[in-house]
Amino acid sequence: MITVSIHEAKTRLSALIRTIETKGEKVIIMRHGVAVAEIVPLPRGSRTAIHKELKNIRILYDPTEPTQEEWENV
Repeated sequence: MITVSIHEAKTRLSALIRTIETKGEKVIIMRHGVAVAEIVPLPRGSRTAIHKELKNIRILYDPTEPTQEEWENV
């Protein structure tokens, strides 16, 4: 676990995120010695897990088709 001040987090954000990605460590952000936020790594594979769920969804209508109200305004 890494602990940083808000100023340090703003200054080193890219490096902190790189550390989170590569080492899996979480970062605690402090304000005046009190923890106010935590940045944690996402679970591995979570970016593609949703794609498996979306693959099974079937849309049974045309979402681009005009509604009855839109047809009346044409």
